[in-house]
Amino acid sequence: MPTILLSAPHIHSGMTVNRLMRQVIIGLFPALLVGLYLFGEQALMLVVASLIAGLLTEWLCQKCQAKPMGSLGDCSTIVTVLLLVMSLPPHFPWYLGALGAAIAVTLGKQVYGGLGQNLFNPAMLARVVLLISFPVEMTDWPAPDLVLPPFPGFNDIADAFTGATTLGSVMETGSSLVTLNLLPMLFGISPGSLGESPILLTLGGLWMIYKDVIDWRISVSVILGCIIPASIAWFFSPDVVLAPLAQLSSGGLLLAAFFIATDPVTGPTTPKGRVVYGLGCGLLIFIIRVYGSYPEGVAFAILLMNAVSPLIESTCKQHTYGEGK
Repeated sequence: MPTILLSAPHIHSGMTVNRLMRQVIIGLFPALLVGLYLFGEQALMLVVASLIAGLLTEWLCQKCQAKPMGSLGDCSTIVTVLLLVMSLPPHFPWYLGALGAAIAVTLGKQVYGGLGQNLFNPAMLARVVLLISFPVEMTDWPAPDLVLPPFPGFNDIADAFTGATTLGSVMETGSSLVTLNLLPMLFGISPGSLGESPILLTLGGLWMIYKDVIDWRISVSVILGCIIPASIAWFFSPDVVLAPLAQLSSGGLLLAAFFIATDPVTGPTTPKGRVVYGLGCGLLIFIIRVYGSYPEGVAFAILLMNAVSPLIESTCKQHTYGEGK
């Protein structure tokens, strides 16, 4: 009886693209629901319009390809669009959100060949395009509108907010001595992006780590890469640099740490490479926040580290067992 040799891998973990993407959606869902509750119909319209545009663009691109990579059923487009809209202002015009979703699918994904072929994170690529093209709309941060406050007194706290984000206020005034309500900020009850709910994002990230969807090394490295230099800078210049906890609970740091930097396609695959990659992302986020022209640096940091990811991969490559170092 002839022996048939099969190529590796011979053992399958059972994790498919569809299952992985569904776990990411589950991780995002609590923060998304809270954002929709806080910011109402306009936020819901933004999400729906962006999802329709993203899925339609994906379908059209696949129809134009002889052998398309991926399918609508793998949920990868849904994840890309959700990451995009959760990084946008909640009342961002729905038609511009739809444009951003189409850009994410075409220029961020399909132009490279489809699922698993992209060099840059599609959601962050689209966000940068929108930020450069529509700076006014991308910096309009409405205060949340609480109909039924989840905790007593939160309505009064929310009413005290202006329309500026914490990071934006620091950049405009040049001082970190701004009014901070950390408890509402931790739940996303403050002006900011649609998915800016640190506690719920952390819970979603821990869920994905538990389900072995993402590598904890990247998440921890991104947070440490930002918080360690932020703590040092705050110690020497507390009047200019936000306190570490405020850095952690404002902006898109946790969204990046758990959901964006952990993208398996655009990041390194080796354990050491992932640590270097995560530290680089966090450090760039801090540098852009404090010294750059934008109050938030997540999208730019992710794209820059995507560009050097192959270099990190080659530098931190693992040696084969028995191979001399």
